[in-house]
Amino acid sequence: MYLGSRTATKLKVAGVDVASMGLAGPERETDEHIVFSEPSRGVFKSIVIRDNKMVGATLLGDGRKVAYLTQAFDQGLPLPEERLSLMFDLGSPGEEASMAELADSAQVCNCNGVSKGALVAAVKGGCLSVSAAMDATRAGKGCGSCKLMVSQVVEWAAGGAVEDDPAASYYVPGIPLDKAGLMAEIRARGLRSVSQVFAALAPGSLEDAKSKMALASLLKMMLADQYIDERDARFINDRVHANIQRDGTFSVVPQMKGGVTSVQQLRRIADVAEKHSIPMIKLTGGQRIDLLGVPKEDLPQVWADLDMPSGYAYGKSFRTVKTCVGKDYCRFGTGDSTGLGIGLESRFQGIEAPAKLKLAVSGCPRNCAESLVKDVGVVAVEGGRWEIYVGGAAGAHIRKGDLLVTVDTPEEVTLLAGRFMQYYRENANWLERTYTFVPRVGIEHLRRVILDDSEGIAGRLDAAMQASVDAYADPWSERDKPLTPGQFRTSLPLTVLPQVPVR
Repeated sequence: MYLGSRTATKLKVAGVDVASMGLAGPERETDEHIVFSEPSRGVFKSIVIRDNKMVGATLLGDGRKVAYLTQAFDQGLPLPEERLSLMFDLGSPGEEASMAELADSAQVCNCNGVSKGALVAAVKGGCLSVSAAMDATRAGKGCGSCKLMVSQVVEWAAGGAVEDDPAASYYVPGIPLDKAGLMAEIRARGLRSVSQVFAALAPGSLEDAKSKMALASLLKMMLADQYIDERDARFINDRVHANIQRDGTFSVVPQMKGGVTSVQQLRRIADVAEKHSIPMIKLTGGQRIDLLGVPKEDLPQVWADLDMPSGYAYGKSFRTVKTCVGKDYCRFGTGDSTGLGIGLESRFQGIEAPAKLKLAVSGCPRNCAESLVKDVGVVAVEGGRWEIYVGGAAGAHIRKGDLLVTVDTPEEVTLLAGRFMQYYRENANWLERTYTFVPRVGIEHLRRVILDDSEGIAGRLDAAMQASVDAYADPWSERDKPLTPGQFRTSLPLTVLPQVPVR
């Protein structure tokens, strides 16, 4: 399932229930595909069946069957002959019945291992809103794909007496405004830092720690080089520009644009790993070389010895561009995927976003770089043209991206990919990946805005993205002048107080 991160009591995204699992459409001639669409109400339902087992489902605008369909999908249950009962309550269990039948041990949140029983216990213990139950159990606090089902479990356990959570529409918990309202106030008041936002928009209250990271990202996206950086507003990964690991050490990923490296880079990486006794060197799925197990205090020297830019394997930002070898080295290639991938990564490296952005460029429709399941994917087709896909996913759930447009030149790819990412940056909820954002706003709407300039904002989007690009600075340059005394220390020194005799 996928769902946006900002949700109301029934966990809707912009007023619309959204759920998906497995395949978005049929892939074989023998697959059954049942579709129901009611555009006037914003309802769309699609179910894919193979060998009498459900292998995919998409529900927009009506999530009443999510629990039943999730069980059918996860457990491979035999399906009723009356296929419409999978979409409507014509004999198969409805939402309330299927929740009652769902075992207490059934895992609802896979990221944090939260069962139905744990959620029910939280409700019985006094958590009468969805957000309260999520805070108490950590359900839905990982990838967020389970939030719709979490909502339904909480509503069932509370007997329908779920309390409204006014903060569900807030962009961040600590500021009582949605994203559009928050951005408007920031611009109107000339706010430039996280502390200024709290002082102006939440006066008299303590700065909410859970809101800081999202506000810092939003301000940097809006203000570019006018943003006043306050390091206490960043997550540890962003403060030290490396990914913290389970054991408290960090992973360092030098940048290899488009997954391309050289003999000199490989030799340098090997020398640095040997010099610093780095315990693991790992090839990543994003075509990078990850150096794992680096102590915090060693980070500046490791970066200095590498003398390579940051590879951005951390933070909510533009990550990597995965590529295949393209037409120069593959007999099937129809486009220079490597060159375009390097160009995209050079331009958009490190830009802030509501969630991470993963890209890929494939040199032909064989899709070796997996472009169809990226936030933005580009595929070379015959005639020197390029297809641009948006909203793909290949993680906790899988979604094939929607075709935005087919263009003639790499320059058009770069322009339109940047325009799409800027529109996403300005309109997506915090931690809402493109695979939720795209179906929420609709691919036809995106085409009108991005391609036809229906809202008259294309020029502004391009200019805003250019401002972010111009403000880029390699974060590893801080190795020479740390911004705070403790930025690369394992801990602050402790003062031992003299013991006072007890009388």
